Formats: sequence, C-alpha cells, structure tokens
Amino acid sequence: MKRKSLSSTLLYARWGSAIGLGLAIALSGFRVADDPAYRQKINEWHQERITSLKSENGWLNLAGLFWLSEGKNSLGRGTDFDIAFPVADAPADLGKLYLEKGIVRFVPAKGATVSANNTPVTESTVIFKPDEKPVTLAHGSLRWFIIKRGDKYGIRLRDLNSPYLQEFQGVERFPVDQSWQVKARVEKPATPKTIPILDVLGLTSQQPLAGTLVFERNGQTYRLDAVGEGQKLFILFGDATNTHETYGSGRFLYADKPGPDGTTVLDFNQAINPPCAFTPYATCPLPPKQNKLTLTVNAGEKRYGDH
Repeated sequence: MKRKSLSSTLLYARWGSAIGLGLAIALSGFRVADDPAYRQKINEWHQERITSLKSENGWLNLAGLFWLSEGKNSLGRGTDFDIAFPVADAPADLGKLYLEKGIVRFVPAKGATVSANNTPVTESTVIFKPDEKPVTLAHGSLRWFIIKRGDKYGIRLRDLNSPYLQEFQGVERFPVDQSWQVKARVEKPATPKTIPILDVLGLTSQQPLAGTLVFERNGQTYRLDAVGEGQKLFILFGDATNTHETYGSGRFLYADKPGPDGTTVLDFNQAINPPCAFTPYATCPLPPKQNKLTLTVNAGEKRYGDH
C-alpha cells in the first residue's frame, strides 16, 4: 500500500507541475509557432512596404513643405524667393506660381530647366485644379506638386538624393505573431455619418465613417472606427505601446471591406508607422480619441525616427 500511495503521490505531483507549467506558459504569452506560409506572407508584405518607402513616390525623399500665398509666389533655389528650395550647385530662379481661387499656375523663368512628364515647361501651365490629379514638376533631383490641406495650398517637395533616403536602414518590427490576425465584425452606421480627424497641423476634417470594427482579444471586446480608403478600410489607432516602443501618435492599419457575412480581418502584424515617422514634411492624421486602445498591441512596426 505504501508503494502504491507513493506512486499516486508522484503522479499527482507531476500533474500539478504540468498544470502549473501550463499556467505559467499561458501567462507569459507563449504561443504555438506561426504557420510558416503565413510568416513568409507577412515578411513579403513588409519587403514590399520597404520598397514603397524607398520609391520615387515614397515618404523617405520628402524634402520640404511650403505654403502658398494667394496671388504670385516666386520660386527658386536659394533664399531670394518666396518659395525657397534648397541650393545645389548654385542659386536658380525657377519661375513663379500663381494661386488664384483654388487653381495654381506655374510660369517658368527664362532659361529655367523645369519639366513635367519629361517635357520642358516653356509657358504658363496649370498644375493644380480641384478634383484633378496635380501635375508633378521636376528640376534636377527635385520633384514637386501641389497639395491642399483644409483651405491651405502648399508645395510638397521631393529630393531623389534626400539624406533621409540615403540613411534609411529599414524599419524594426515585433516578431510575427499570427494571434494578432483577428476577425472583426463591421458595424455600419444606419445613416451616413462623419467623424472628426485632427492632423499634425491642427486642422480638423470630417471623414465619412465606413464602419466600426468590433473584435476580441484575451476575452475583452474592443472597437475601432474606420474610414474609407479606396477599396480598403483605413484605421488610425493608438495603443499602450505608443509610450516607448511604437510611434508616439499612433499607427495606421488597413483592412479589406467586409464580406457578405459583415466581417473582415484585422492583421496587426501589418500595423505601420505614419509618414510623419519618416519625415518632418508630412501632414499626418491622428487617431480619434475613440481609437486609442487600452490594449498593448505588440505587433507590426516599431518606432522609427524622431520626427
């Protein structure tokens, strides 16, 4: 009997140790390894993201943001102009920009080497009209076009030789964790509704609410408002990692529009830094207060830069 009792005691002890170990593992965040195919998919997506950042239309080559005054604005490389582009080999008069009732014209200076779509600009040319794609002008390594923010019109300048681009070494990420790929129910507003979105310039715009995404994590329910972004839902969100590990003002996330069952997938492994993380010349929107999660989202891109 003593031998049997000892065996039972040892068995119960092993069970208790196993249960304790299991509880400790669960509390420590241990998880089953991700599907290798899923990890590869996320890594490939991240590489495409890096390629996009480094491209001619990426955020790393932004070199300036200049606001236009109504009427005439002189433009050139050097300090003697209303719009002062950085100097390369020597100062240069590039021409004048005229902002008149929301339309912007460019008049090149005599002898200025400015082109649009690889064609020299030799006469007055409209480069911005409401609801039309702006014309991109070029001079040397510089590229610029007109943007509108609220009631302000400005020049967004790119430099293909930007030091931000040359110094770029990639973006650090949290390890891929498939548990952060979560199903979300999309609650669409019964009637059209807008939500206020503030940007870093202090401007507030009313954006159409595409729906509220409702998901669960660790037994808790969370909600995120989304606006439309082409064929995608666009989510601006903040979380507990913004204090130290991720960009202070929050991150961006895109998701497919809901299917027939009214659901979509939020993959926080694809959470990205806003453009303002990469350049001081972007005009980023900020997460609305209802999108600031108490959750610690340790997935996706980590903090980059000090902008």
